[in-house]
Amino acid sequence: MAMNEEQRALFPKKKNGRLRRGVHLVPATLTTFNLGCGFYAINATMMGGTPNFDKAAIAIGLAVLFDSLDGRIARATGTNSEFGKQFDSLADVISFGIAPGILSYAWGVRSVFGASPALLHNLQPLGLLICFAYVVCCAWRLARFNIQGMAPDSRFFLGMPAPAAAGMVAASVHALKFPLEGWRGSLLWLALVGAIAALMSSTIRYYSGKDLGWTRRQPSLVVVALALLGWSIVEYSEEMLLIIASLYAVSGPTLVLLRGVRHRLASQPTA
Repeated sequence: MAMNEEQRALFPKKKNGRLRRGVHLVPATLTTFNLGCGFYAINATMMGGTPNFDKAAIAIGLAVLFDSLDGRIARATGTNSEFGKQFDSLADVISFGIAPGILSYAWGVRSVFGASPALLHNLQPLGLLICFAYVVCCAWRLARFNIQGMAPDSRFFLGMPAPAAAGMVAASVHALKFPLEGWRGSLLWLALVGAIAALMSSTIRYYSGKDLGWTRRQPSLVVVALALLGWSIVEYSEEMLLIIASLYAVSGPTLVLLRGVRHRLASQPTA
């Protein structure tokens, strides 16, 4: 039976002309783990309570790890496919869009109602709107990446990557632990979530790290530095993960600012 173009993309042919049905096991399994972490994070958030919010944040962090591994392994082994690309994007919408959006609202907005029920009338619609906007911007970012790919310079992403945005939300919850109780803190939190959403849908360039030679020989000092960084993350996960996520989040706007200053200095006439 003849196959249409969509089916041919999902089931590419082997060199001998036979159809290769199915999916590549290792990348698809890692993507499934990513999706499972997102599902677990949503369930933990719905249960509520400080321990469950922290578990949800950790699950989102693990989803970021699995997402970074599946793509790298697929490219390294030549097992990347259109099916894997679409499956990965659908999993990312759950793990880096819906799960952080629900966590942002439950941890930073809904918890305030118990302390100040009178705020429910105004704060709830605002919180729902901003957290939903975060989910929309995440889906927008992923769809744009599927169509456009990287920036013209392949070392950079266009807009803040969805895993990094979710990592910023998860790192904040993991570091602060206890849900927010004051309306001022809740408004600041919503401002942060809204800023992250805007950065995802923007065209600000973020470094991708794809040009780093992870498979090449590296100086011993680099290996020692990475080992110390890994130990620091394990030992001081709350502080280190928040610092790393925050530095990456501000790196894009900082580069834009530096380019603007450099361009202005270069355009000034010399004496």
